[in-house]
Amino acid sequence: MNMKHIITTLAATALLTGTNTAKAQSWKLVINKTDGQNIELLTTEVRDIQFVSQDEEQPTLPDENVDQLIIKEIYCGGCPKDDGNDVFQQDKCIVLYNNCPQRVVANNLCIGMATPYNSNAANDNYDAEGNLVYEAEGFTPAQNGIWYFPHSLVVEPFGSVVVNLCGAIDNTQTYSQSVNYANANYYCMYDPESGYSQTNYYPTPADVIPTSHYLRAVKYGQATAWPFSQSSPAVFIYQTQQATPAEHAMNADNMWYSVGKPQTTVWACVKVPNEWIIDAVEGFNATAKSDNKKRLTAELDGGYIYHTFKLGHAVYRNVDQESTEALPENKGLLVYGYNKGVDGSTDPSGIDAEASLRKGAHIIYMDWNNSGTDFHERQQCSLRD
Repeated sequence: MNMKHIITTLAATALLTGTNTAKAQSWKLVINKTDGQNIELLTTEVRDIQFVSQDEEQPTLPDENVDQLIIKEIYCGGCPKDDGNDVFQQDKCIVLYNNCPQRVVANNLCIGMATPYNSNAANDNYDAEGNLVYEAEGFTPAQNGIWYFPHSLVVEPFGSVVVNLCGAIDNTQTYSQSVNYANANYYCMYDPESGYSQTNYYPTPADVIPTSHYLRAVKYGQATAWPFSQSSPAVFIYQTQQATPAEHAMNADNMWYSVGKPQTTVWACVKVPNEWIIDAVEGFNATAKSDNKKRLTAELDGGYIYHTFKLGHAVYRNVDQESTEALPENKGLLVYGYNKGVDGSTDPSGIDAEASLRKGAHIIYMDWNNSGTDFHERQQCSLRD
């Protein structure tokens, strides 16, 4: 809104509070919309003028069953381009899941990634005894920036939440082996004002995705795109307490820098208390097995899951076979013969979770806080099934 319109609006508002109706009738409130249309109203027809942010239109609900929210899938490695000569990287996503028969409501829900970005990178955050230096202090460093849901996230029983990390459009129009994110039910990381504004990572999301599904970011590192690892992310979801996500991430007292690194934006991290972390997954680079080092403590993830990147693969959570088969409503709905694993990495239950979900089954996934037993490598992102 330009200054002329602001002044006109304020003048109309002032007249509304006056007693001279004749003068008020000589004014019109003119609203110029972005689509070129104008709305004109006599000031006598207007009772009040308010500027209400979109955030205020979303109700805040009390937390429910937050501990049952898990990371179901991570797709981040990129897929081959159709010419076979390169890899398309900008179609990453994380899928969250409500692993229980009750509704989940989560406020102040955030997504972070541990340092360093890649599991095979040099990692000096170990002490002489081989322990991560931040383990004793009970926090995990989130590098570069964090993303958060600006409203209460509600997930129905056994429901999924797709969060696009970059490229929230129909990527299949250009790369047939990628993913179509043009879906009104999906969420996406899109907040150019945060500084994550690199347009090849963050094109304007598909029109069908409501703006209320845009995650917001706090960037404290040096990047114009959130540098989520293509080969081996250590990702976690958490919920801030006694502070909003932005307040916590922008508090200088919460800053931390990797051991031996200069205290610059390149190495900036925010300390996330481990008791805030709801779920975490440690990815290891399958092409550099001798160089991988853990970034998540055993308290959060006692293992790791290998990931082969550039091939369109994902890491996917295994089905808890006993618990899933015990649900009476699943009778006749479970699909067996799962065959989408990679090189011996597969779901030991033999249940095809996605095919079963499409038939209406309820899936309970493994959740032992050990990515080595909880996950397997999958041939393709489940959104392509």
